[in-house]
Amino acid sequence: MKIKTENYKFFQNKDCEYFPCHKIDDIEKFNCLFCYCPLYALGEKCGGNFKYTESGIKNCTYCNLPHIKEIGYQHIQGKISEILKKVKKD
Repeated sequence: MKIKTENYKFFQNKDCEYFPCHKIDDIEKFNCLFCYCPLYALGEKCGGNFKYTESGIKNCTYCNLPHIKEIGYQHIQGKISEILKKVKKD
């Protein structure tokens, strides 16, 4: 009997010169899978902890949402349809 795993939901690159790129309590649960967050393009609808700079640039420095092992993957998958709507050719 094959054991079902979900390893595709988690990846860590401890050799990265920026690892970890955000402060997190448990470094063993830091997920690098979405190094560049695909939800950035959703602006205020991404669901993460971001701020806009004075010049209007979205700053995700304090957002750990995509990097949280237990919820990041599920959250992003739940928002993918919104991303697809933004980029769909009419």
